[in-house]
Amino acid sequence: MQIIRRNFALKLLAVCLAIVGWAYFRFATNPIIAAARFAQQISVPITAVNLPAGYVAHFTDREAVVTVETRRGDPALKPDEVKALLDLSNKGSGVYNVPVALVAPAVAIQSLSPASVTLTIEKVESQAFPLALHYAGGSEPSGIVVTGVQLAPNVVTVQGSATLLAQVASVRLDVGLPAEPKVVDEMVRPVAANAQGAEINGVEITPNLVRVQIHFIAGTGAAVKR
Repeated sequence: MQIIRRNFALKLLAVCLAIVGWAYFRFATNPIIAAARFAQQISVPITAVNLPAGYVAHFTDREAVVTVETRRGDPALKPDEVKALLDLSNKGSGVYNVPVALVAPAVAIQSLSPASVTLTIEKVESQAFPLALHYAGGSEPSGIVVTGVQLAPNVVTVQGSATLLAQVASVRLDVGLPAEPKVVDEMVRPVAANAQGAEINGVEITPNLVRVQIHFIAGTGAAVKR
């Protein structure tokens, strides 16, 4: 017992070092473990490329989930190192199922979801619309009439896919309705609206701002129509 207790701390340290050394040579130099691969899952945006000029693509799958294998000791793959692309070369109007092409470093791809994307390609069209004033907000005016309205310009061009353009019933300018005489001279954003008056998103209006000049004066004429 005295032999065991003598320099016990040093003996314990020696045993620990021996175990660590054995573990290193047993596992670190094992070719099977050294070559082990580990799965890494990343999410990357799906991007459409090579779309012909004058066309627009509609698709709902915007993210791709990629599972890759990395070797033991290799740095983890960064999301910005991987690109998920939809090649739309030489495609006109129609519905297509396009495979997702991955551009990534030399890694083993275990899985990709989705592997393909169903999308619709439409031709971009344009149409001219006269502007309509829409008086919004405020209480019902009392004896307020309009003596003159000037719009610059009074016609705008709406550009968008054929499907969206077909929904445009009017292009309006929303102007606040005053409760007392007032002169309005401001830049107003035109709004494309459907038959129910709801704004249509996804179209482009040129110009995007219109100068509106209105004189609201006290009078006995009919109330301003909203």
